[in-house]
Amino acid sequence: MATSILSRKKGVIVGDDVLKLFNYAQEKKFAIPAINVTSSSTAVAALEAARDKKSPIILQISNGGAAYFAGKGVPNGKQEASIAGAIAGALYIRAVAPTYDIPVVLHTDHCAKKLLPWLDGMLDEDERYFKEHGEPLFSSHMIDLSEEEVDWNISTTAKYLKRAAPMKQWLEMEIGITGGEEDGVNNESVDNNSLYTQPDDIYNIYHTLSAICPYFSIAAGFGNVHGVYKPGNVKLHPELLGKHQKYVKEKIGAKEDKPVFLVFHGGSGSSKKEYTDAISYGVVKVNLDTDLQYAYLTGIRDYVLKNKDYVMTPVGNPDGEDKPNKKYFDPRVWVREGEKTMSARVQEGLEDFNTAGQL
Repeated sequence: MATSILSRKKGVIVGDDVLKLFNYAQEKKFAIPAINVTSSSTAVAALEAARDKKSPIILQISNGGAAYFAGKGVPNGKQEASIAGAIAGALYIRAVAPTYDIPVVLHTDHCAKKLLPWLDGMLDEDERYFKEHGEPLFSSHMIDLSEEEVDWNISTTAKYLKRAAPMKQWLEMEIGITGGEEDGVNNESVDNNSLYTQPDDIYNIYHTLSAICPYFSIAAGFGNVHGVYKPGNVKLHPELLGKHQKYVKEKIGAKEDKPVFLVFHGGSGSSKKEYTDAISYGVVKVNLDTDLQYAYLTGIRDYVLKNKDYVMTPVGNPDGEDKPNKKYFDPRVWVREGEKTMSARVQEGLEDFNTAGQL
């Protein structure tokens, strides 16, 4: 069981525990779903699913999700809302996660070049938290410079990893563009060739970053697209990940067959075989967002449609003109329905990725 190799069995894990968990995932051939959370409600839905399926989980906050957590009315011209919201979300998750009795990796999602001030602000807080608690606030961050020139992408990622390394903080990077649109970054019109990462790039990243520390992973493009599309419209080639692993292994003379920790972006809408194939090639993290947004909606949508005659006015319904409707329109009632349906979809992902029962 995964908890047997972790020094911290529940709550937010950091440093060597994250490394051990990802090593264990490769060994046991499972991946951990990374769930985008934008509120305490969505965090609870994911935590419940992982608890009920006896699974580790990754909760991640995007730049837009962090701004939403702070409040859409807060200015964000200098990333102040995204920085504050990410910190608030992290502190909330740290406070409640231990009550679910599962290990949680606390992560932040795509940070493009224009969003680097957001990452800088979070790292400032990580370092402050580290001085006080001996560990960073976040388990890990993602830097996504995949739209930039490759050498600059790698060198800038290395600079940030050097800053994170003294805290044993994980850093995820991306090479090769993920198509589609997410969180305000639109790659729907990119050349398809840009969606496929080359083995040389993976080796160059590994060679550069492994000289700093082992706390990093690579989101390599193998045709990934954000969002949900009709079957057949997205051509994934997870077998390319196996070629990357083989190439790096030969270049560095590694004993292990999967020396690189890989990440699967644009996971929503993929088939179970695509997931399991990718996991067999060393993927330890799969991002899920779009499917979960829709799942959350369905619970609320269905509740409102079912109880339409009880939510149109504060008082008065088919049971009587003077009957109160508070028990129907109380947000704790209908928001909870969204949590239930989102949690069910997270559980499905935990099964698909072989994460269920790993604790």
